[in-house]
Parts: sequence; C-alpha cells; structure tokens
Amino acid sequence: MTSTTRVPRTRITGPYGALLKVAMRKMLGGVPEGAEVMWHHPRVFKDMMRFGGRTEKWDRMDRSLASLATMAAAAEVGCSFCLDLHYFMTHDKGLDEAKAREVPRWRESAMFTPVERRVMEYAEAMCHTPVTVTDDMTAALLEDLGAAGVLELTARVGVMNLTARANVALGIRSQEYATTCGLPPLASRGAHT
Repeated sequence: MTSTTRVPRTRITGPYGALLKVAMRKMLGGVPEGAEVMWHHPRVFKDMMRFGGRTEKWDRMDRSLASLATMAAAAEVGCSFCLDLHYFMTHDKGLDEAKAREVPRWRESAMFTPVERRVMEYAEAMCHTPVTVTDDMTAALLEDLGAAGVLELTARVGVMNLTARANVALGIRSQEYATTCGLPPLASRGAHT
C-alpha cells in the first residue's frame, strides 16, 4: 500500500470498516486514501464522518450557498481533496456546476450574485488567521440569510476548516473525483489581496 500522505495508510478492517468501504465505493467509486489514513484512529474518523454527515441535514441556508461557502473555505485553506470532493458532490446534488467550477477564482468571475459573493467573502475571512470577519460583513449577511442562516454559514465554514486543515496537514490530496465522472477541471485560483 503506497502512500503520498504524511501519515501512512492502513487497511480498513472490522465489520464497521467493511460497511464503510462498501458505502464509500458506492458513493465515490472507491475508498479514498484519506479514509485509510484516518483509520489509524477509527473513533476519530467515525466521529468526523458522523458530524460531517449531520451538517448535510442543516437547512437554514440555500443548498447552493452552503456548497459555495464550503468550497470557498476549502480553496482558501488549500485543500485540494475537499475542493474536488465538494465539486463532485455539487454535480451529484444537481447544483450549478459552472458556478462550482469558478469558486477558486470567485473574485475575478462574473458568474456570482452579490449574495453569493458575500457568502464566499465571509467564508474566506473565517479561514484567515486571525479571522478577518467584520461587523459590516455580518450585518449584510444577516439581511441576506437571517440569524439562523448566518449561524449555519459560520458552522459550515468552521467544519470545513477542521476538515480542510486536517487534510492539508496530513498530506491528503485530491483523488480526482471530478475527472473520474467526466467533469471539466476547476478554475485556477487567481491572486487576490
């Protein structure tokens, strides 16, 4: 089992592991190497998967805005795995692939509405260290999404930060999901200040 990750991969075993591999193959067409890295600590892996799955049930934000926010956070952190997986999921959920493809260069793209731009700006600002979210950003989003929507946005971006930063630190990279399902490549990230 060769690996390009910083922590070596391991075999996913046991009855839960067998079910997990079947589910991943059905959903993604294979077992991601990141899952094999995380399997060194099955409890951490299961808890992160469970929590990630629960975020998909949150419903105070438009699904498209939620997807754009998580992808903008993944792009800002630099997680190629997260960005590619969420692009694949955008396709799978029937959301706007053309917009999803442009997320890495959303500032230069003419495809996005003002609300979408505010959501992605907020997502990026949450990923900075220190966080650069402003009162004005939040006030505009309160108008756009309401308090529950802003809380969901914040939580979704926080979860993506956890996932993306862990993947980058562990050396977990894109598995080329978009390519395997025939999607055009994601736009390149443009320079921004």
